[in-house]
Amino acid sequence: MQTTVKSAIVFEGIGLHTGRSARVVVRPASAEHGIWFRRTDIALGDTLVPALWHSVEHSPLCTRLVNASGVSVSTVEHLMAALAGCGVHNALIGIDGPEVPILDGSAAPFVRGIMARGLRRLSAPVRAIRVLLPVSVEQGGATARLAPARTMSIDFHIDFPDPAIGRQSRRLEMSNGAFARELCDSRTFCRKADVEQMQANGLALGGAPGENAVVFDGDRVLSPGGLRHSDEPVRHKMLDALGDLALAGGPVIGAYTGDKAGHALTNTLLRKLFATPGAARMVVCDAAMTARLPGTGLDWSEIPRVA
Repeated sequence: MQTTVKSAIVFEGIGLHTGRSARVVVRPASAEHGIWFRRTDIALGDTLVPALWHSVEHSPLCTRLVNASGVSVSTVEHLMAALAGCGVHNALIGIDGPEVPILDGSAAPFVRGIMARGLRRLSAPVRAIRVLLPVSVEQGGATARLAPARTMSIDFHIDFPDPAIGRQSRRLEMSNGAFARELCDSRTFCRKADVEQMQANGLALGGAPGENAVVFDGDRVLSPGGLRHSDEPVRHKMLDALGDLALAGGPVIGAYTGDKAGHALTNTLLRKLFATPGAARMVVCDAAMTARLPGTGLDWSEIPRVA
């Protein structure tokens, strides 16, 4: 069955890129509603922004959604990953600013909020996007691929010159609460030189470096407390990929592989998937298929207890 949150959940914080405070309220929604954002700070016009792949405006730093009237919501990937990872299929998300708060840089605060409220089952079967043919995209030495599979899995590879990051790879089946258990507490990361350049250009203004992102400088981790996982960067890339794939319009049943891929490339992959005849089909999940989807089997005790 499709699910939604039992009651409204409030999150407040600063946007990483804009430096503006924002209040986010995740509210229950009916079956087949899907995920929508509503800009509560805008009084006139179309303030609803669908959380769908064709609403993405490519940005190098985050995932930004824009409706036909030009109303936008950016940095949606961590919240979208949390909704997908908790198995939430329907929600109306009110936000009083242009950017979802970065919080601690991971999806863990969103996951804890959702699980603390609990989920409500709706009287409609889950509809998922089953990948039927392999599709892939490549740009600037980065690649992203989707292939047919019984479950959703994410296989990611990164390679950075900084010794503290280096080459990292990880693969994970996204069932049985794996997202919350293995990925949700992994934070966004950047290099010290990149932070300085972004701040010089008026970006990355929200909070002090290290509070909401892991900052690397060569072979050093500058963030207080160090890493939550030895391979936290690649885990966060997997978190981002789940959030970006959640914009497909339903859970994706297929194997995703990313090699140095970012938000824009994963969205390009979804666009190619839906533009390729016979590459994907919307299916109604039976009980066995639903049991293999992200979020099914999630237990509160498995959510990492992080700051």
